[in-house]
Amino acid sequence: MNIPEEKSRREALIDAAAHLFRSKGYERTSVRDLAQAVGMQSGSLFYHFRSKKEILEAVMAQGVGEITTSARAALQNISDPRQRLSTLLQVHLAALLGSRQHALEVLLYEWDSLEPDARERIVRLRDEYENIWQQALDSAACAGLIPDDTGLLRKMLFGSLNWTAQWFRPSGDLTIEQLAERMLKLFIRA
Repeated sequence: MNIPEEKSRREALIDAAAHLFRSKGYERTSVRDLAQAVGMQSGSLFYHFRSKKEILEAVMAQGVGEITTSARAALQNISDPRQRLSTLLQVHLAALLGSRQHALEVLLYEWDSLEPDARERIVRLRDEYENIWQQALDSAACAGLIPDDTGLLRKMLFGSLNWTAQWFRPSGDLTIEQLAERMLKLFIRA
């Protein structure tokens, strides 16, 4: 097996695990379920991962890593504080509600299944992402666009944004971009 095939097999396993952990729950997903989803023998999973817990961590790390990379890339040439917030809202909603949503949903709903050391590693990754938001919120507060309590506002926004996974439907009245803009108008000063 060459390196690209090995990497793609690992990625396929992470993707399948994200879907299964979200649809069945981490505890109810067996190693056999994971192996079947990617056409492997159960024991072959352990060539790529030491344990099911390690797969869970990889799913969460991938979700946080992808959204962090997307946020940084999207903000690269944007200096306007309002536009930075609008862009972050769109990036977050697109990641949470888009085609790769399961990894982030697993992060939200299977947090307690992580081992303490894995939780610390994921928290460090999550903190990187939250720092991007915190900088954008602080900049917007300095510009007078939002209240000064940006730490609480960040937590409130994440709670609201993450809950959209429960009620947003792509076939509904709003696109992700429209939803992001309407949410922005709820907390930004005119």
